[in-house]
Amino acid sequence: MDGFEGQLVALAPRLRRHARGLTGDAAQADDLVQDTLERALRYRWRFRLRPGAWWGDGADGLLPWLLTLMHRLRLNSLRRKDLVVATDTLPEVSAPAADPGLRRDLLQALAQLPEAQRAVLLLVSLEQLTYAEAARVLDIPQGTVMSRLARAREQMRRLLDGGAPGQPVPAASSLQRVK
Repeated sequence: MDGFEGQLVALAPRLRRHARGLTGDAAQADDLVQDTLERALRYRWRFRLRPGAWWGDGADGLLPWLLTLMHRLRLNSLRRKDLVVATDTLPEVSAPAADPGLRRDLLQALAQLPEAQRAVLLLVSLEQLTYAEAARVLDIPQGTVMSRLARAREQMRRLLDGGAPGQPVPAASSLQRVK
């Protein structure tokens, strides 16, 4: 197995890791990865290996194309359900496990983020895509990526500091008028 299929097999673990972060459930993540790979094989003729593609990772731009397929499939499934189902299962993300409580807190905070913010945070932080690459994957403007990322990071800070999700920023960190 070489060529296109070989690259799909090589990228499957990264797709699964990203899907686990998006869905928060192992079974849903596996279904999402399977649907993504199935669609990639069905529409392989749409993907063209080009020199100088908008990102030049070792997979010749295949990973961003697959992530785009995955995000569109995820959005379609959310639209079909017309609601977001919260689960008690948290994604297993490998981390330097010095403090298991911190890992649990991070995963719980990530699960509380809105879908759009979580997707941007995972693409930029976990998959290490640039803002422009994340914007292309999600088909949104680069400024929207930057604002969603800033909001996601601020929300994560609040949640990890013990605040409630939607709680206003404490006065100490906001600007105050001084006479």
